[in-house]
Amino acid sequence: MSYQVTIEPSGHQFPVTGEESVLDAALRHGLIIPYSCRNGTCLTCMGKVVEGEIDYPGGEPPDCLDETAVAVGQALFCQARPTSDLVIEVREVRDAGDLAPRRTRCRVAGMERLSRDVMRLQLKLPEAERLAFLPGQYIDILLRDGRRRSFSLANAPHDDELLELHVRHIEGGEFSEQVFFNMEKKALLRMEGPYGQFYLREDDERPILMMAGSTGIAPLKSMLDHLVHIDNNREAHLYWGVRQRQDLYLDKELRTLAERCSWLTYTPCLSEPRTDDDWEGRIGLVHNMLLHDYPDLGGHAVYMSGPPAMIAAAQRDFHRHGVDPDHLYLDAFEFAADSRPDLTAGAQDDAATD
Repeated sequence: MSYQVTIEPSGHQFPVTGEESVLDAALRHGLIIPYSCRNGTCLTCMGKVVEGEIDYPGGEPPDCLDETAVAVGQALFCQARPTSDLVIEVREVRDAGDLAPRRTRCRVAGMERLSRDVMRLQLKLPEAERLAFLPGQYIDILLRDGRRRSFSLANAPHDDELLELHVRHIEGGEFSEQVFFNMEKKALLRMEGPYGQFYLREDDERPILMMAGSTGIAPLKSMLDHLVHIDNNREAHLYWGVRQRQDLYLDKELRTLAERCSWLTYTPCLSEPRTDDDWEGRIGLVHNMLLHDYPDLGGHAVYMSGPPAMIAAAQRDFHRHGVDPDHLYLDAFEFAADSRPDLTAGAQDDAATD
């Protein structure tokens, strides 16, 4: 059985099938409702049922919903299952200001060396918690001495069982050396987030240009996976610039994605290929490759993430080629730098990586 849910005031609609909760179905269709625990205890996902009927596992509303709340139509959408078509009132997450950063513990659930100096780190939150975020945002890992290391989330928001980080090894970097040489599965970490104004603008209908340097591919991977999830049909072209072929640690995955998605073009670029790379692709600085293909940027939404030098050079040249400043989104990775010791500071655009 499938039921249609309409969200007010946005008018967004999505189907709920089988035993899905309203929240699970919304996330499956790329619509983000504020949530945290997903087990009916924190009230973060609470909204109102305007029309239609719902039920809960076990037949009774969660204990945290009192009789008055139930009587006026309040519901916890992480638990509520529709038994008819629904019209609901609930706040949707549309920009970073809709998500308050929070601090929690997490455990290392997986580690995979993607290249000589990049490790995929998978983190699992406590069983009763999930992290709501926008594709492209980042989290802070909190070190014991109070310092922070910031990492972009490489997984898409709907795929939230594990948080995926791409950690680049920096010689002498406290956290990255711990990850590469000492860390084991089930290690306990502290984190805080989400942060950042670098996220996918879904209401921007312009064709998309993406440019990454090194591990700057991580937030763009999150965006691409989200675009696939919502059945995107906007044209997107991803450029990924690294030094040598061995640094293209997601090359096979991205080529497969581009073959599967007619709207996506993928162009890897090497700046300093080795003789034994046997490279027949593009050679040079990645932003120059992009400008060669798109000399007029005026009609595009441009997302770029990577080392500050790359971002600075690209930003300067992109303005010369007509990029609209209101549709240019940046994320500069400061390797081995401390990030935001002031816990009260607002979210920042630059994601620092250790």
